[in-house]
Amino acid sequence: MRRSVFSGTLFPLALVLFALAGVLSCKNKTAAADGVKRTEAEAAAKPLLEIKEKLFIAQTNDIYLNPEEYMGRRIKLQGMFKTDYYTGNEEPYCFVLRYGPGCCGYDGTAGFEVKWADDDRVYPAEDDWVEAVGVLDSYDEDGYPYIYLSLSSLTVMDERGAETVLN
Repeated sequence: MRRSVFSGTLFPLALVLFALAGVLSCKNKTAAADGVKRTEAEAAAKPLLEIKEKLFIAQTNDIYLNPEEYMGRRIKLQGMFKTDYYTGNEEPYCFVLRYGPGCCGYDGTAGFEVKWADDDRVYPAEDDWVEAVGVLDSYDEDGYPYIYLSLSSLTVMDERGAETVLN
């Protein structure tokens, strides 16, 4: 029997591969990769892109697949605040994300790494529902390009949205 990529446990793998392809495709295509930082003034000249629950995964995937079209653009999204530590780093990697579909509920995630533009970092609690507004930028680490939101604001929200999104 032939299985569709969107059935069973293959969908989360496909989701991860799409995101990875987007990250890798932005190498050498952005000004940030050439050492030029994005500015809030540049971002203000472009319209704010608000990523909402409907089409959350589709919009975030499009950004990862076509990062050159979104670099320097202000983006607003809501999701859970998550942190992760990797070997050799004292500072955590911070993310705003939502869970994607899958057989076990937590098979995939969609969202962005977030970084503060200044040193006034106030980390929300793990799993707090936050609204992030920032400029899409990129950096290289260990020879690999990554995209992230350079935060202009990160606000803890009282009302939570859908933690798991389907599209």
